Amino acid sequence: MTTAIAPIFARPHAVPTRSWPMRDAQDRMQEHAFVVAAQRGDTEAFASLVRLHQRRAYAVARSIVLTHEDAEDAVQEGFLHAFRALDRFLPDQAFGAWLHRIVANAALDITRRKKVRDADALSDTLASPFRDPGESDELRRRLDGALNQLGERQRSVIVLHDVEGYKHSEIGRMLGIPEGTARSDLHHARARLRQALSGIRSHL
Repeated sequence: MTTAIAPIFARPHAVPTRSWPMRDAQDRMQEHAFVVAAQRGDTEAFASLVRLHQRRAYAVARSIVLTHEDAEDAVQEGFLHAFRALDRFLPDQAFGAWLHRIVANAALDITRRKKVRDADALSDTLASPFRDPGESDELRRRLDGALNQLGERQRSVIVLHDVEGYKHSEIGRMLGIPEGTARSDLHHARARLRQALSGIRSHL
């Protein structure tokens, strides 16, 4: 089965940009049709689901592993696992949340195996509003220090919420933690970053 669907996976930067969440009911109906067809073994329908979701899935993975190569591995593993588990997907579930939870779990598995501690990618994301070179360098230095002190779960929560726009309940489902824990992790992660940015900017 792996060889049958492996060619449908494009590199994240090669996938056309698409807004999310889906724009209207027609989009959701189309996604549902793809899911039903994929559950019947239609690999082209699953390829369409990959194209719809790969950018967001990559962002979810990158927020956890923080390296391009490991994020790509997590997306590959997550989509392959999702394809094999399609018969267990229930129609009343949100396909995107279900899929992203699988990708998040794959990314967490990679992190546990490799003990990834690279904060550069998240620093780039959070530093992007800071245009002055000197200010940006100082921000990056402080962010790197703060992010290296965060646990992988807190780091994932703050990116999924503040960068990717997921709700606390969605983050909880993705990471397998209670919604209250997601809220608490976000609060503590923000406090650490505010302290790191003290004297530069205070609005984070």
